[in-house]
Amino acid sequence: MAFGAEELRVLRRALALALNPSPVSPEEVQACLRLAESLDEAMREGARLRAFLVADLARYRAALPGSAAGYLTLLEEALGAGYHPDPADLAALRTLRGNPAAAALLQDVRVRLAPGATRPAVPASRTHLLALPG
Repeated sequence: MAFGAEELRVLRRALALALNPSPVSPEEVQACLRLAESLDEAMREGARLRAFLVADLARYRAALPGSAAGYLTLLEEALGAGYHPDPADLAALRTLRGNPAAAALLQDVRVRLAPGATRPAVPASRTHLLALPG
């Protein structure tokens, strides 16, 4: 997620107020509310994208082995969007092991799923702005 200059200014001010409370103008409160709404919308859009990718992935997986190239491309895209492969994906990758791209992707998935592998996670408390000053 990228922020524009105005969004960064609002975010910087909101963080400063959280650390050092002081009187807030109505304009600053409105700017914080708009930023929170924008962030929530971006998160909803990300969830919609992941849901679409997962549904598309299931369709391609059901059409294997004929859809192997499309399936592998979609699986890589879904993994990049934070999708964690389910057992059906792992089984599909195993059946495609003869395909070099599938073998490489299976190895990558195994590394991601290995015990102790670090996965970037956003705590629930950081998913949206719960309180605003003022």
